[in-house]
Amino acid sequence: MKKLWLLLLPIVFLLSFTELWHPYHVGSVEINYSSKSKTFEVTGRFFLDDLENGLGKKYGGAFHFNDEKYKTKLNEALSRYCQEYFKLKTDNKFLKVNYIGYEEDHESVNVYLESEPVANPKKVEAAVSFLYNLFDDQINIVHIIVNGDRKSEKLTYPNRYLYKQF
Repeated sequence: MKKLWLLLLPIVFLLSFTELWHPYHVGSVEINYSSKSKTFEVTGRFFLDDLENGLGKKYGGAFHFNDEKYKTKLNEALSRYCQEYFKLKTDNKFLKVNYIGYEEDHESVNVYLESEPVANPKKVEAAVSFLYNLFDDQINIVHIIVNGDRKSEKLTYPNRYLYKQF
């Protein structure tokens, strides 16, 4: 029986961290140009606990996505957070990017943004530093799609800038 416990103890110890901690700090950001609306539609996807902790570290206090009473507080904080940690520029002009909202998806959160209208972008530049205020090993995988042409890049802390020509 003692040998069984010695064998199971490390497994139980490692599994106890699975809900509170995950070994990778990865987010994804898709920047998709819509020729119909002439805007960039942006979707950021992040681990729910990481985003809660990032907002808490930045603004103080508690943030909980699975609790309806925090919805207003989350929307206000995410709007400010996105303005600071996401910038978009096309053809040498910074675009105004508006926060649209968020959606919970089990263990992740989708954050939605939309740019002001712009006609036929040829050069797209972005500064993406989501969760860099929390983790020094954060990776953001960024996809930029213009007229069906998809270009992707992995940004690892502290690198936050990318440039793509279409």
